[in-house]
Amino acid sequence: MITANAIDMLKDKINMIQKEDKVIYLVGPVKLPVNLYGETVTFQWYCWLLCKEVMDSTEKIIEKLSSVNLAEMQQSSVLVYGDFKNADDALVRMHSICHTGDIFGSKRCDCGYQLKESMKMIVDHGTGALFYLANHEGRGIGLFSKSLAYILQENGLDTVDANLSLGFKHDSRNYDDAIEVLKYLRSKPITLITNNPRKLDALKKAGFDVPDRESLWGDVSEYNERYLETKIKRSGHFEGEHRHE
Repeated sequence: MITANAIDMLKDKINMIQKEDKVIYLVGPVKLPVNLYGETVTFQWYCWLLCKEVMDSTEKIIEKLSSVNLAEMQQSSVLVYGDFKNADDALVRMHSICHTGDIFGSKRCDCGYQLKESMKMIVDHGTGALFYLANHEGRGIGLFSKSLAYILQENGLDTVDANLSLGFKHDSRNYDDAIEVLKYLRSKPITLITNNPRKLDALKKAGFDVPDRESLWGDVSEYNERYLETKIKRSGHFEGEHRHE
């Protein structure tokens, strides 16, 4: 049973973003102190959930949550730093979840490095947002399929061919929901932290003003060098000036 006290505390923290016949429920901001390279930095954390059903009260939203197991579903979120809404210039990173790289510190990719380094770039800049896109694992194929793709890569296939061999597109990621949340949080121009032209194109096609881009290469090793070369040669990623450390 949902208590009236809980509803009262939550009602101003759940925002609704209408998207055609669906709705995005955005929770936040929540203060989130983060250990970033040994220093405690406080971000404002938001999390969102895409639903087909529009619910007109906080109580109905929470009641709906108890009827489904959201722990079995992935929800995306965003870390906001500084005066993201009003600052003239802000950095934005659209970061695809990487269970192996972000959590375990895998050297097969550069994702863990990009996650922490983009957070540092945002803090050093003074304002920005890191979008953590939970349904982007394995370029959109999911963790289980990614594990199969890794086996194919161990047998000689590159990242692109491994995904294609499993019947997936080269890159199945979609940025529509993240862009809707970005529009809700900020209307001014942004600088995108990315090496991926697809991310840049997705924002521009959605009408967002992205006058500049910051590259993010690093943590190159014998374990991920082919992976990084494939990004450039087959996925069309921008080649940064400082790709090799």
